[in-house]
Amino acid sequence: MTTFLQNRRLQAWPLLLLLTPAVAFAKPPSQAAQRWWSHVEVLGADDMEGRDTGSPGHQKAAEYVAAQFKQLGIEPGAGDSYFQEVPLLSRRLVTERSRLALVRDGKEQPLTLEHGMLSPLTGRAGKLDAGIVFVGYGLRIPEAGHDDLAGLDVKGKLVVALLGASPPGVANNLASHAGSLAERSRAYAEAGALGVIAVYHPRTSELPWDRLVESQRMPAMMLAEPALQDVGQSLVFVLASAPFVETLFEGSGHTFKEVLALADQGKPLPHVTLPGTLRGEVALDQKQLTSVNVVGRIPGGDAARASESVVLSAHLDHVGIVTPVNGDSICNGVMDNAIGVATLLEVGRALKSQKAPPQRSVVIAVVTAEEKGMLGSRWFAAHPPEGTGTMVANLNVDLFLPVTPFKRVVAFGEEESTLAAPLRAAAKRVGVQVMKDPFPEQNFFVRSDQYHFVLKGVPALAFSFGHPKGSAGEKLETQWVQERYHGTTDDLAQPMNREAAAHFVAFVTELTRRVADAPQRPTWNAKSFFRRYAEPTATKAQP
Repeated sequence: MTTFLQNRRLQAWPLLLLLTPAVAFAKPPSQAAQRWWSHVEVLGADDMEGRDTGSPGHQKAAEYVAAQFKQLGIEPGAGDSYFQEVPLLSRRLVTERSRLALVRDGKEQPLTLEHGMLSPLTGRAGKLDAGIVFVGYGLRIPEAGHDDLAGLDVKGKLVVALLGASPPGVANNLASHAGSLAERSRAYAEAGALGVIAVYHPRTSELPWDRLVESQRMPAMMLAEPALQDVGQSLVFVLASAPFVETLFEGSGHTFKEVLALADQGKPLPHVTLPGTLRGEVALDQKQLTSVNVVGRIPGGDAARASESVVLSAHLDHVGIVTPVNGDSICNGVMDNAIGVATLLEVGRALKSQKAPPQRSVVIAVVTAEEKGMLGSRWFAAHPPEGTGTMVANLNVDLFLPVTPFKRVVAFGEEESTLAAPLRAAAKRVGVQVMKDPFPEQNFFVRSDQYHFVLKGVPALAFSFGHPKGSAGEKLETQWVQERYHGTTDDLAQPMNREAAAHFVAFVTELTRRVADAPQRPTWNAKSFFRRYAEPTATKAQP
């Protein structure tokens, strides 16, 4: 390991020492913490090669999880197997045969990585020569009377849309839903646009530009079933840097700096035809592959409710091997999300060790391809394995960041359903305070695997450790995102509070048991936007 990387890790230690009681260093780790960490050590090791979807490393990790299920006495949850196959398509941009340039006054300015790049999400191959229209937030939200495409001629053109900001007067959950890849793609295709140039608001972007670029070097994936694909064969996707978009605005009578200021003030954004065209050629290579969800099942003990299930989910995949950074090319994905899988294994152990089984069945779904667009959970929710029964709740564990003691929990989706009651009871039982989401504008509720259960009408929650704004814990979490998220330093050497993780396991176990044993299944609140997705009867497994 290089000195540079060691120094980056050490930057977090002074703050961590302030957050962790000194006595913690004197005590040996608890058995619960040791068991949890033993799973993390295996799943986050270099020999898993970052667990990229469809890779040998991911398959090796899946086999480990299945072996742990069997050892714990957790039944196979995909028929007579622990593995649910997920058919996928992988789409790669052929960079040596693809190019883009901004054309103004007959002169071409080639698009470099400093400016932006074609995304492998692109579904249209061939030559490209299109006008450019800035469409503000780029959202169509009929429920809020907001439509950034209304009255605009974008047919055959590329739309430039600002990501990471919400229109004024629009609830965050509505804006986040409308801003999903599926909803944007549908809106732009219906308006006749050729594609989209997406630019993240610099204030809310979670990744620095170099890591955004690196993420676009990887192939894009989609489910092989056409009905479950967000992006078809019609749209071009370009990821652009803020400085390049500022260049696009030159001569338009507006500036991108002005646009960002309006967004920060929560004001409407202008819609502007931008000078010039984007010209080039797109070459794509596509192939089929298969990955797996790993599914275990703890049958319910109550005859009347055993056919209902509480689904616990966490994603096993990460982003794999990348361009080396100071000699390290493996994105181990320890926080994202080896720790989540380890948590579910220990929750399964705890439930199996209890004197009586939960009243409802508990299904543990360790899903694939979350990093590729939450594909494994989408497949599971659309095709629940036989034996899943009626799904009544989903509890998703992803990137909860145990870098401080576990004193507060944020439960994304708390305000949407009656899961709030068992949530608060479970938190009280284990001595944790439930904290309101400090950043509702980022709406994490729609940004991980729980969302595909939500879209099937299943009430859901996802979790993170809670930190008051301006606290040392919040600063440490922010530092982690900036330095480690989707990077090679999200590895086993980073500081981590293992006792806090064991405490979190106890919380998830308590919550699972309360939801599974409750007389009534959870329901959506009357005012919840997501209530519309609930069918007259909850989603059932397909034969």
